[in-house]
Amino acid sequence: MPMRKNTTPSTDRREDKCIHLLYDGDDFEYDVYTLVMAFYPLSRIVVVHNGDPLPEEDPDLCVSAEIRPDHFTLRITTSEGETAEAADTVPDGTERTEAKNILKRMVYRELSHLTGKNLPWGSLTGIRPVKIPMKLLEEGRKNTEIAETLRENYLVSPKKTALAIAIANREKALLEELGTEKGWSLYIGIPFCPSICLYCSFGSHPYARFSAYVQPYLSALYKELAYLAERYGSRPLHSVYIGGGTPTTLSAEELEALIGFVKAHFSFDEVREFTVEAGRPDTITEEKLAVLKKLGVSRISVNPQTMNDRTLEIIGRNHTVEDTCRAFAQARKAGFDNINMDLIAGLPGEGPEEVANTLRQIKELSPDSLTVHSLALKRATRLNLFRDEYAPVSFGNSEEIMDMCGQAAAEMGMEPYYLYRQKNMAGNLENVGYARKGCFGLYNILIMEEKEDILAAGSGASTKLLRPEGRIVRVENVKDIGNYIERIDEMIERKEKQFLCS
Repeated sequence: MPMRKNTTPSTDRREDKCIHLLYDGDDFEYDVYTLVMAFYPLSRIVVVHNGDPLPEEDPDLCVSAEIRPDHFTLRITTSEGETAEAADTVPDGTERTEAKNILKRMVYRELSHLTGKNLPWGSLTGIRPVKIPMKLLEEGRKNTEIAETLRENYLVSPKKTALAIAIANREKALLEELGTEKGWSLYIGIPFCPSICLYCSFGSHPYARFSAYVQPYLSALYKELAYLAERYGSRPLHSVYIGGGTPTTLSAEELEALIGFVKAHFSFDEVREFTVEAGRPDTITEEKLAVLKKLGVSRISVNPQTMNDRTLEIIGRNHTVEDTCRAFAQARKAGFDNINMDLIAGLPGEGPEEVANTLRQIKELSPDSLTVHSLALKRATRLNLFRDEYAPVSFGNSEEIMDMCGQAAAEMGMEPYYLYRQKNMAGNLENVGYARKGCFGLYNILIMEEKEDILAAGSGASTKLLRPEGRIVRVENVKDIGNYIERIDEMIERKEKQFLCS
């Protein structure tokens, strides 16, 4: 057990601290770093390795970690003079994964005691927490045993433990029904939007400025898709997902040409789900919806993010709540019976009252699935780069808000079916997909659980290839659309090298 001394809960609740992480060791640095960031998500962390000069700036918090194969020691000092010290041993023969968990539990407990905070996901910092209960289910473990593992080994809260286990069981049943051996999925990226949202970290481009790139981009995309069809055409294709960006930024004619090309080159005999992210209501028209329906798209998204006009204006969504309601009604009229809506919890200025208003209006529309995202304050977003401008406007998330969303989904007859996390998420919470039976997003499950190859085409797209030993190989396309167009042969060659190794 860890040794602790001289610990008192900190009275300084300010999170935007300067933190020095003094690291003496050869392993697990990233794990310590991400845990510190989880407790202080808006802070600037400077990592100093053993022997490096100390920064001139005095820190608000200094975390000193000594990592050795057989023991770990930790010392935390605040600018107020508070200290926390802990140590733990690593028994002989301990596997690396368990050694890492020993360290993370020690770090978590000290930071929790110092800050007075308990993180809902405990010491887990990865983006796929459901993979842990899924693996244990596949080993034949009971739900009660899995719950004990999540609580004791990873310090996960009872509420999140129950959520992760419920989702793992649901995913396992759906994947067993599908049968993923030799199957694969296709992602197609359309990197254009009518405007760039304040929080967006995707490689998207405003259509008005980049419209001249659309046709050259589609030509390059067709070349990559034709190559993928030649390479994987004999294997069963399970799902197709056209995302972005906002694919419906394209004209009806461009959408018809793109989908027509895909259906001409790939067999849809085994396709269980064909999704197009209609996304922005200001890109949705009756003509585009008719094209999608005619060409067999089975699932679309109409994503408001919020149903508060003031927030939409702040975050740069150039549409209104009325536009969202209009687009949703048009999609229903066009015959779509599997419509997803995305919401973001933690948007600037939104608390429980604003979220309650959004949920009330969403329930009136009654979509078939609801994906609830916790705002992630990523480095490259305008919200992060210029966050001082938004300092007067609060943004944060809470378990209360996530519970409200879960309750609203349940009242619409939906169940949680997939979950993932991101760095710097508001409230250190999660993204959860809810859906009615028969409307679970298959592609979402496949990309989270990594049970089959996912081939991705387009700028910024990431292909994931499963190796027999369980290793996953990623093949990335460049993000910049000009580079993608000019270097399309290189993008294809990157994939070919990996396919030859499989």
